Amino acid sequence: MKNKSVKIAACVLVTTVAISSTTLSIQAAGLPAAGAAVVLNEGSSVEEVEKEVAQKEAEHEQALEHVELSVGATASAKDVVAGDVSAIVAAEAEEDYSNLVIAQVNDYVNVRSEASEESEIVGKLYNESVGNFVSEAEGGWYLIESGSVKGYVKAEYVVTGDEAVELAGKVGKRIATVNTTTLFVREEATTDSSVIGMVPIEDELIVTEEGAIEDWVKVSVEEGDGYVSGEFVTLSTEFVKAESKAEEEARLAKEAEARERANAAAAKKEGSSSKSSKKSSGGGAAVGGSGRGSAVANFACQFVGNPYVYGGSSLTNGTDCSGFVMSVYANFGVGLPHSSGALRGVGTDVGGLANAQPGDIVCYSGHVGIYIGGGNIVHASTAATGIKISNASYKPVLSVRRIF
Repeated sequence: MKNKSVKIAACVLVTTVAISSTTLSIQAAGLPAAGAAVVLNEGSSVEEVEKEVAQKEAEHEQALEHVELSVGATASAKDVVAGDVSAIVAAEAEEDYSNLVIAQVNDYVNVRSEASEESEIVGKLYNESVGNFVSEAEGGWYLIESGSVKGYVKAEYVVTGDEAVELAGKVGKRIATVNTTTLFVREEATTDSSVIGMVPIEDELIVTEEGAIEDWVKVSVEEGDGYVSGEFVTLSTEFVKAESKAEEEARLAKEAEARERANAAAAKKEGSSSKSSKKSSGGGAAVGGSGRGSAVANFACQFVGNPYVYGGSSLTNGTDCSGFVMSVYANFGVGLPHSSGALRGVGTDVGGLANAQPGDIVCYSGHVGIYIGGGNIVHASTAATGIKISNASYKPVLSVRRIF
C-alpha cells in the first residue's frame, strides 16, 4: 500500500513540476486558480454571480487546454491528472476493496482481544460496518482493523473477498464535499446550463453518478439531481467503522450530557414556546404529543409559508434549510451549526426514520428538516416553495438526529 501511495505522490510531483511555470503564467494573466471561490456579495443578484462564475470557469478551462507537458508526449494538465493518476487511484481503490471485511448481522458483532468467545470485548462492528482484513486465525476467526479497533471477529458474521468488493459499493456512501464558498449545482454538465441550486462550503452531497462525464459529478440536492464541477468538490467514500469500547462509553456520556444541557435550557423557554406555538401566523399545522421535541416541532410549524433565502437564518424574513433548523433550536437555547452536513453529527443517531419522534432533525443529501410526526417534516425547501411541510420519505434519508 505504501509503495503505491509513493507512486501516486511521485506522479503528482512530476505533473506539478512540469506545469509550475505555466501555472505562473496563467495566474499572471489574471485567470482563476483551481477551486477559486466566488463570494455572493450583498446587492449582487444570483444571475450576476452565475455569469461571473461561468466566465471564470470557461477562462480556466481554456487556459488548461493550452498547457503543454513534457511527460513523454504533449498533453493537457487535465489529461494527466484525470488519466494517469486516476488509473493509479482506481487500482488502489480496487485493491483496498478486495481487502475489506463487512459485517452482515442483525445489529452488531463483537470484536474481541483474542480468537475466543471468552476473551475481552474491545469493540463492536455494527451491521454493514467496514474493516480491513489482517489475517485468519484458527477456529473460524478473522483478525481485523477498523477505525481505532483491532481484534478478532467470527468469520461467519462478516463477508470478505469478492463478496465484500460487490457489497462495498452498496454500503459505502460516495460523498462530494464542497471546497468553494458557493457551489452552483447545474441542470446539465456545462457552465452554460442553468443553476438549479446553490450549496455552501463544507456541505456534503451524495454522489449519484460519477465518471460518465469528464470533470463533472452528478449529485443530489433539495431541488433534484444536478451536476457540479469536480474541481470544486472533494470526493470520498464514507464507510461506517467499528466503535471501540472506550469510544462507545465516551459517546454515550457526551450524548447524555448534551441532552441534559439542552433540556435545562429548553425548560426555561418551554412556557413561552408553548404559547407561541399555538399561533399559526404562517398556516402551519399543530403537532400532537407532549415533551420538548413536540414543542420544537410546534414552534417550527408556525413559520410555514415564510420565504426561503439561501444563506439566511431569519424565520420570518427568509432562511435556508440549515438556518431554519438552527434558528428553531436557538429558540430553545440550543446552539447548532449552520450547515446541513455538520447537522448530521449533532445529537444522537436514532437509527433511521422508523424511530423518528417530533423534533428530530432529518438529514438528507445537502438538506435538513424537522420531523413533526405522522411521517412528515417541516423544512425550508426551495426559493420557489419556501418553508413547507413534506412527507419525510420524499427523498432518501441519511440519518435522523435527536437533540432532546
